[in-house]
Amino acid sequence: MHGQDTEAKPIDFTGGLAIPSSDHHFCVEARETAKLALPMVLSQLGQVAMTTTDLLFIGRMGTEMLAAAALAGRVYLVFFTFGLGLLAAIAPVAGRAFGAGNTTLVRRSLRMGLWEAALLSLPIMACALHGEAILLALGQGPDAARLAQQHLSGLAWGVAPALGFQAIRSFMGAINRPGPVLWIMLAATPINALLVYLLVHGKVGVPPLGLFGAGLATSVVNCGTFLAALLFLKTRFPLRDNIEPADWWRFDWPLLRQLIVMGAPISVSTLTGYGVSSVAALLAGRMSTIALAAHQIAAQVGTILFMISYGISMAAAVRISHAVGRNDSSAIKRAGLVAVQLGMVIATIVAAGVVVARSEIAQLFLAESTDDVDATVGLASKLLFVGAAFYVADAVGTIATGGLRGLTDTRVPLLFACIAYGLVGISVMYVLSLTTGLGAVGIWLGLSIGSSIYGGLLIVRFWLLANRVSLQGGPLSCVK
Repeated sequence: MHGQDTEAKPIDFTGGLAIPSSDHHFCVEARETAKLALPMVLSQLGQVAMTTTDLLFIGRMGTEMLAAAALAGRVYLVFFTFGLGLLAAIAPVAGRAFGAGNTTLVRRSLRMGLWEAALLSLPIMACALHGEAILLALGQGPDAARLAQQHLSGLAWGVAPALGFQAIRSFMGAINRPGPVLWIMLAATPINALLVYLLVHGKVGVPPLGLFGAGLATSVVNCGTFLAALLFLKTRFPLRDNIEPADWWRFDWPLLRQLIVMGAPISVSTLTGYGVSSVAALLAGRMSTIALAAHQIAAQVGTILFMISYGISMAAAVRISHAVGRNDSSAIKRAGLVAVQLGMVIATIVAAGVVVARSEIAQLFLAESTDDVDATVGLASKLLFVGAAFYVADAVGTIATGGLRGLTDTRVPLLFACIAYGLVGISVMYVLSLTTGLGAVGIWLGLSIGSSIYGGLLIVRFWLLANRVSLQGGPLSCVK
């Protein structure tokens, strides 16, 4: 049932981060955005480093194992992303409350975010444990589906702590405290690599568990990161003296409903993007094992670049939600434009580096003794070259989405995602890959076109909405 929190003590959340006034210049906003975004980006890279470590170890067991891990990852990400989208509403709610100095709402958003994560974990675990049946229904081969289920069976047990950690992470970013999450991820990455090595190959008395071991190692690390985040909340969190133990068990339905209403469009739009990526993987899987393995290599590189832009996107959402909470309309536009430009420059530089080193990058994922290694590396190199445009367009769209989330504009981006990805992206991808003979290259051309349309629509939407807010002389209504 809904319970009321006790009166909160005044707390300084800023952590040394200055809040710019309306007369600060563009460069000041860039500095503050970068200061907030850097630990978020590094945390995102730590997250993807664990996945990349898994693939590096699995790839040395053979192309078939790598392809199975690709299928398992797609199934897992589709359902896990649905949960992440719903949890993404925590940041703008807590950020607005932080900007307005409403510590009661700040505290409530943390509590109900953890409740939401716990409730979401149950259906996601069920889907992961039935991944083989899902893949068979989607037309994948029995052997590939069976191997993918081994990996999913290990990953399933880490869903609940992973979602809980993401809820805390969104909350900590919203109150300008992304640092502890970064340190937790930095510690978790080498531990994950060690556990994957031990469980996959069977060392120091541990039997070799193969794909299941890789998934199980990730689940163990997810539990560790969540417990570490809870320990921080208990011992060093600024509001620890204001939270009674009984508060954690109070169920605040009005706030949970608000998080769901705000997060559902985020979840569906993000799921649409990942759904298109999954369709791409399924199309590649129907072509050949080589095509699927090459696609997974290019997709994993894209995931790394996405994590950079997503970290900047989180910072943009926080900066804009703070400005909304302060009723600072001029800071809204400034924060959004700075974040987009910063992300575009970084994405362009990194994408250019990927193009230059594409062959070497592809070889990192495959052992020399792997069957068809030359063909896989050659195709992956082509996909990395074609995918450069996708990487930049995806970064722009991701950051613009974060800016709109700071304004709690989540429904229109969902419409844009359905148009750009659901209608254009999948159609172009299907035609170019299967009817023109371009194969996997056609898949990535379709992805690039869909992402470019999506990013362009989002930029226009943010610009129009920010101008409307400025003309009205004040931002949108604050969350109550």
